[in-house]
This record gives sequence, C-alpha cells and structure tokens, in this order.
Amino acid sequence: MAKASPRAEIVRVAKLLDPMRLSRGKSGNVSARTRRGFLVTPTGVPYEGLLARQLVELDLDGQVVAGSLAPSSEWRIHADIYRARPDVQGIVHAHPPYATAFAIAGIPLEAVHYMIAVAGGHDVRVARYATFGTKDLSRHVVKALTGRYACLMAHHGLVAVGSSVQDALRIAHEVEGVAELQFLARTIGNAPALPRAEMDRVVTKFASYGQQPRAARAVKKR
Repeated sequence: MAKASPRAEIVRVAKLLDPMRLSRGKSGNVSARTRRGFLVTPTGVPYEGLLARQLVELDLDGQVVAGSLAPSSEWRIHADIYRARPDVQGIVHAHPPYATAFAIAGIPLEAVHYMIAVAGGHDVRVARYATFGTKDLSRHVVKALTGRYACLMAHHGLVAVGSSVQDALRIAHEVEGVAELQFLARTIGNAPALPRAEMDRVVTKFASYGQQPRAARAVKKR
C-alpha cells in the first residue's frame, strides 16, 4: 500500500479529532514536517470539509511558503517544536475533555496506568499558561515537552508529537485515556502512581515494543 502524502494524512487526522473526542468543531490543529518547514491546518476552516489544498506550508521562521489561507493561530508552537525537536515529524494540538480538565486545574498526569509511558516518561507535565499564539506559550510548551511526546497546556489543552502525524494522534488518544482513568480513580477516592522503578522498566520496554519507528526512540529522558 502506498504511503499517504503529508497533506492527505493531515486532513485524515484532522477529521478524526471530533469523532475521537479530542477536539470539537474547528478547534485544535495538526501539522507535519516538510523539507521546507511544515504543513499546518488553516485557521477557521471546519475540519469536516477540509481539503488538502487548503493546508498552509510555512518555514520554521513562520513565513508562508505555500497556501492562500491564514495558518492556524498556533503555528508558532508547531514551528518552535520542529526547530527544537529533530525527532518530531508530526504534531497534534487538541482540547480533549479529561486532559484539558487537568490542564485547567494545573495538575500533571501521573503514572496511574502504565500506558502513560507512550508519552515518553513517568508523567505528562503542564506547560505554564500564556495567551494563545504567543512566543511565550510556545516556549513553555517546548520546555514541558523536554524528554516527552506530550504535554498539557494550562487552561488550554494538549499537545502530542510523534514520528508521524498518525503517531502524534495515537499518543494524544492514549494520553486522554490516562487522563480519564486518573479522573475516575480520583472520584473513587485514590489514584496512586506506579513506583518509579516500575515505570523505568515500562518506559524502556515501550521504547522497543512492536514496530516502533527509530525516530520515536530518540527522545532524551529527563
């Protein structure tokens, strides 16, 4: 089977955000790295009708190199992540309800379930709040992603990165699942985290589990 083009893959993933309960309506954004920079979803276009030709290509300085529409208002987050993380080939920014609830509360996601290891470590950090679309916000996000494939954004949502757009979507979905489990366990009364030594083992196993792309194993743990 031929590999889908970056444009087709972005459109496919963007159209899955709402059905997968990761974002509603036109919220969230999706991008993929290109030779010249990255392709990103345009601002204000409903995803159910999104066309591949409507995507916008920017260089890593934020200059439009192809496309007639305005890029996502969060283009700077994508540009700064790609600049800081050579291993990242795709990014999904979304507003899933459980992860966003923890982001609003300023509470990191913990190792209440071993699947948090898909995010590259023992936890999913909360990036400090800053106004959307600003350099401050992208700087906070890049810092929170150190050694990780996902982070929460205070009072905002979730960012997931991966070796492809599909990989970033998978990580976003799994992180939202852990957020839901952490929320439900806390309503019962307790949500103890797995011991650090056990999570060290799990993170190591996840690095070589299944058909993991080589780039996805390159992230430095901190």
